[in-house]
Amino acid sequence: MEVKWLEDFVTLAETSSFSRAAEARNVTQSAFSRRIKQLETWLGATLISRATLPAELTEAGRALLPVAQETIRTFYGLRETLRPAGEAGLVRFAALHTLTVTFFPCWLQGLEAELGGFGTSLIADRGGIEANLEALINNEANFFLTYAHPEVPFHLDQARFHGLTIGQDRLMPLAAPEVRILGQVHKGQGLLDRALKDKLTLPVLSYGFNSFFGVALGRLFARRPPFRQRTLHENSISAGLMNLAVTGVGLCWLPLSLARDEIEAGRLVAASDDPGWELDLDVRLYRNAEKGGRAVEALWRAVGKIPGQERLNQLWL
Repeated sequence: MEVKWLEDFVTLAETSSFSRAAEARNVTQSAFSRRIKQLETWLGATLISRATLPAELTEAGRALLPVAQETIRTFYGLRETLRPAGEAGLVRFAALHTLTVTFFPCWLQGLEAELGGFGTSLIADRGGIEANLEALINNEANFFLTYAHPEVPFHLDQARFHGLTIGQDRLMPLAAPEVRILGQVHKGQGLLDRALKDKLTLPVLSYGFNSFFGVALGRLFARRPPFRQRTLHENSISAGLMNLAVTGVGLCWLPLSLARDEIEAGRLVAASDDPGWELDLDVRLYRNAEKGGRAVEALWRAVGKIPGQERLNQLWL
């Protein structure tokens, strides 16, 4: 068994698409499919239902997914621990998956213009809020890049950790132009508003309850008019839910930074005209207050100099 097989499987679970997963893993679709089959042969179990579109995990696949994610994290964590001292100059980031796709590359480019070249390492998104914070608390990461909202508290010691707000984003309800519900086609534009009026049960692509977006949406739903919904698919990774949403299978709340291209191309539309169904989010960077080495300190000083960023004098979440 090879670690890359597990990485392939996790990517497939996140995207629900063999072609998109193969592209993300930088291999041909046929080679990707062979590697998934090799993993299934090694385990003696079918992990993916190939009779459905988009691809769905079987019961065995759902059981394997958290184990595969933890195995990958453990393997790469051990590699970081065992690296020679000469390779210890990388600045390590823990980050929510969406931000590594949308925010991190351009933000990092701005930092490099300020500081010059420096090496970085990303720790994979661990899914739950507390699990991601552990990477920072346990000194596995120098920084934690995350979304923040007043209704989603982080349990961080104010004396030990400092934070900076370095950007903004918006979480909004989106759907394909046409959504299939119980065999009937409904217009995606304003779908949520009509569902509230007509008491229509909506298929929803959900983040679950432990991820940042899952908690944030749970708080939003608690203070908004209730609507009938059934969870069609659950995934803590926004990109995976978006790939499903564009196929017209259900409603999904997505960050604007991720969905902008799909919206501009007309593949996703606003499911509500009511801004009360949207959440304005901060993009925030956290670090341990203790001195973290020359590269860490230089980066922290540079972050506050990038235009449009506001320094937080105290962490009070």
